[in-house]
Amino acid sequence: MNKEYWSKRYRNKNTGWDIGYLSTPIKEYADQLKNKDLEILIPGSGNSYEAEYLFKSGFKNVFVCDIAREPLQNLKKRLPEFPEEQLIEADFFEMDRKFDLILEQTFFCAIPVKMRPAYARKSADLLRPGGRIAGLLFNFELTQNGPPFGGSKQEYLTYFSEHFKIDILEPCYNSIPPRQGNELFFKFTKK
Repeated sequence: MNKEYWSKRYRNKNTGWDIGYLSTPIKEYADQLKNKDLEILIPGSGNSYEAEYLFKSGFKNVFVCDIAREPLQNLKKRLPEFPEEQLIEADFFEMDRKFDLILEQTFFCAIPVKMRPAYARKSADLLRPGGRIAGLLFNFELTQNGPPFGGSKQEYLTYFSEHFKIDILEPCYNSIPPRQGNELFFKFTKK
């Protein structure tokens, strides 16, 4: 699952995870954020309706990172005023700047399961002291076939507990209908 794999999926419109709009749980979380100066990273951003919504809501320090160029271009077409330097075509695991918040939406579930511990470590490394990571994780039986790969609350705690204070990790009450019962909302604070 390298750059070419993901680029090909976007070119072929093989993007079943993409619902075409901002999911309700992420929107409601974003709506409660008061500090418009937060530096926010959306890793594995895809078409990034999250970044579009945040930017239009006054958050000007939103950075999107994707290994594939196509989704970044799609965001720029929808939102031409989005700063070019905040569109990061790179491997998340090679990033080195610091953020206040990482917003997770379908990236974690798309990486190979063996990379999950590295994701938790890297997320902590990219956050400033007291920084947060929040978003959605799938809550269905772990599969070897994917993406997406499933997982459970207990499994996720094994990855994140070492690096983060677990503020919230619970079934999502406001998932979109096709994902109802299959998502966990989480918010963790860097230790």
